[in-house]
Amino acid sequence: MADTAAHLVDRVLPEVPIRQWVLSLPYTLRFRLAYDSNLVSAILHIFVQAVFASLRRRTKIGSNGKHPKCGAVVFIQRFGDALALNLHFHMLAFDGVYAENAEGLIVFHPSAPPSDKEMVIVTQHIARRIARLMKRLGFAAPGNSAEADAFQNAEPLLAELYGASTSGRIATGRRAGQKVTKAGDGIDIELAAVPGPCCANVSGVNLHAGVLIPAHDRMRLERLCRYVGRPPVALDRLSTLANGRLKYRLKRRWRDGTTHVIFEPLELIEKLAALVPAPQLNLVRYFGVLGASAGWRPLVIPSEPAVDATEPSICAHDKNKASATKDSTCQSGIHPRRYTWAELLKRVFLVDVLVCPHCGGRLRILCAIIPPDAIAKILDCLGHPSRPPPILAAERDRDPEFFLN
Repeated sequence: MADTAAHLVDRVLPEVPIRQWVLSLPYTLRFRLAYDSNLVSAILHIFVQAVFASLRRRTKIGSNGKHPKCGAVVFIQRFGDALALNLHFHMLAFDGVYAENAEGLIVFHPSAPPSDKEMVIVTQHIARRIARLMKRLGFAAPGNSAEADAFQNAEPLLAELYGASTSGRIATGRRAGQKVTKAGDGIDIELAAVPGPCCANVSGVNLHAGVLIPAHDRMRLERLCRYVGRPPVALDRLSTLANGRLKYRLKRRWRDGTTHVIFEPLELIEKLAALVPAPQLNLVRYFGVLGASAGWRPLVIPSEPAVDATEPSICAHDKNKASATKDSTCQSGIHPRRYTWAELLKRVFLVDVLVCPHCGGRLRILCAIIPPDAIAKILDCLGHPSRPPPILAAERDRDPEFFLN
């Protein structure tokens, strides 16, 4: 997450305004989207084409005989706030277009923010194209899909997990078929469904584009990249109750007053299993001028950041190889693709862990100790346990019928 965000800010996204577009889809599509990677790609392309067309309309560059080009990075998320299966898209798109000027130079042209009317037009276009696509695939009515039946026959347990997760129910165990347990403080009438700015909903297709990052606010852009690329579970929102059940706090209270969802330990594992992506499904994709084969990509992406001369060298177990890598890196002035743990901690938490707390000097990693015998000797010398704790035998379930459902 942090490494991907740093890579996007340093090497991919140019210093232009970036707008986040979020597309959520109807409940009737979520089950099939969980396993059909081809359908995910098809709907994603509909989404990208609709947003790019809106950008061209609002900049009006195409009417001058030029060929404007857009750019975007899209993150595919499979989870909702309560760990339910909810595949949706987060697009980080240039808030404008690139086009050639009279001198043949590539120039960025910012666009006006989308109006409420424009948001409705884009959402209606996406909803119509998705409806035509599903009709062409024989999925006009829920339950009429041969592909869904084939998936259920081939993977009955996975299909059951997907179906229960999309509907907010439990699939296995003694509570199979029941709703996920909720906890809260009652309905809050002040949280009525009021559409916000840059938001539209058409036939269950919801589009939101209210987040805009200014051109030079790279720190905020990196935080947004970390947010859209985050994992499904936030550990600081997960706690254990006295009876052994797990309580997961929602990021925002729902309109019915729900603030937490509660799972049995195996129910939580069931929900996490449903969030595992389908095989061969890339969760981060590039479009427009950011595509791998786009001709304008080298002209718009940031130049490679130089190596920070104050960073200490890191010695690996192969000292010669590490030295050769460091020398070649410094000579070329190119930062390595992978960031060190110290760099990521500094970027995420604004804490430089390589500053000595006693003298303020720079700490330097001398070597990485890999042989287990050497590690055990050092730990024994320092008085720390050198052997892992014993693994206890699995506890027999008190209800033998728990797994029979």
